[in-house]
Amino acid sequence: MPAELTVRRRADLEADEASRLAFCAVPSTAATHRHAMTESGQHSDVRTAFQRDRDRIVHSRAFRRLKHKTQVYVPHTGDHPRTRLTHTLEVAQFARTIARALALNEDLTEAIALAHDLGHTPFGHSGERALARICAGAQEGCPLPEAVVGELGTFKHNYQSVRVVDLLEHRYDHPGINLSDQVREGVLKHTTWKVNFPFPLPTTDGLRLGLPCHLEGQVVALADEIAQQTHDLEDGLANESVQLSAVERLRAAGLVMDRLGDGYRGERHHGRRAALLQRGLIDLFIEDAVNATATAVTAVARRLGVATREDWQRHTDEIPAVTVALSAPVAEVFAELKAFVYRFIINHLEVNRQDWRATLVVSQLFRAYHQNPLTLPTYALLRFAEASGRNYLRDVEISQIPEEVRSHYHPDPRFARIIVDHLAGMSDRFALEEHEALYHPHAAL
Repeated sequence: MPAELTVRRRADLEADEASRLAFCAVPSTAATHRHAMTESGQHSDVRTAFQRDRDRIVHSRAFRRLKHKTQVYVPHTGDHPRTRLTHTLEVAQFARTIARALALNEDLTEAIALAHDLGHTPFGHSGERALARICAGAQEGCPLPEAVVGELGTFKHNYQSVRVVDLLEHRYDHPGINLSDQVREGVLKHTTWKVNFPFPLPTTDGLRLGLPCHLEGQVVALADEIAQQTHDLEDGLANESVQLSAVERLRAAGLVMDRLGDGYRGERHHGRRAALLQRGLIDLFIEDAVNATATAVTAVARRLGVATREDWQRHTDEIPAVTVALSAPVAEVFAELKAFVYRFIINHLEVNRQDWRATLVVSQLFRAYHQNPLTLPTYALLRFAEASGRNYLRDVEISQIPEEVRSHYHPDPRFARIIVDHLAGMSDRFALEEHEALYHPHAAL
């Protein structure tokens, strides 16, 4: 009798999860949403909830824009520097490896990793810092009324990532793409967060502020750190911001070289030697993360008297916020590597020149849009008209526009936030083109 291929429906996939996931993993059946999935176009029955989340992220406009956003080195200066998109994919790969080794939910982990930087600005963290200063009324050339600053809130990219998926993406009848609360929580908590952080999220429901993140979210946070340091180091070596001989003096490098032995010491080709060291560092940190986390979870389970998945779910609010972590000895050498990367790569002349330009471009774009809202794209003006109840600005009589802007745009923090949202969504290339068009109009002729 010929073999028969059977289609595995969602219930089959969920049953498979139940049989193979660790007691401490988040099963897809636990997924919760702000909007009923029937309102979001759910027709397929061959995906779990977290698979659907991952797919919605990959199909989002914000995800596509990551390909032209800076990680550390400006991507359009060469073919090989990492972009925010390649960084995102590398974080997802690290996170999947850790999650699979620990029998955590790989789909949930991957979805969080793919969405974690959707709210990142152009020009990397320098763009993020510029927007935070603008929101605080502290950026030269971007004065905001004191009353606006008091209500506007600040800027931080992990909060903006949640704002993107909850509000700014538009593919359904409701704002956002209706990701599960478990993905949203992991996205917010992939870096530092606070309970009362002054940032205008559409809702904090489902984010469990004040509580530690589930293990899949913690895996992404650690994978992000490992990816940043090892890959920034690789880009710095390729850019000759740092020499391989200096890297080899780090304790983490020494551990790798001891592991590799003559296979490393006998390699004379500079590129292959650097690649061996790079792979060895990644292996060191990923393997240690898996082993140390397994030990930590076992200790937590014993302390809480956990024997089943149901037991773990009852105690999930009590797990330490850093259950997923490196062991103490490896964390120490990782911290040394991180300080090295900051000193010789993040603080390098070329990167600092990029940072200065980023601050200039972001602040001057904000000033142009704020002073003359008609320079904003139509969608931004329509967003403000809908939020404020004012007439669409391009429909206002020309003679009345200055007074309309002075009386109803500049005093309204929603207008400043719409500009911040617009700037945060830009790619590096688009921001530079906008700046050139607004401040050097001859370039557009």
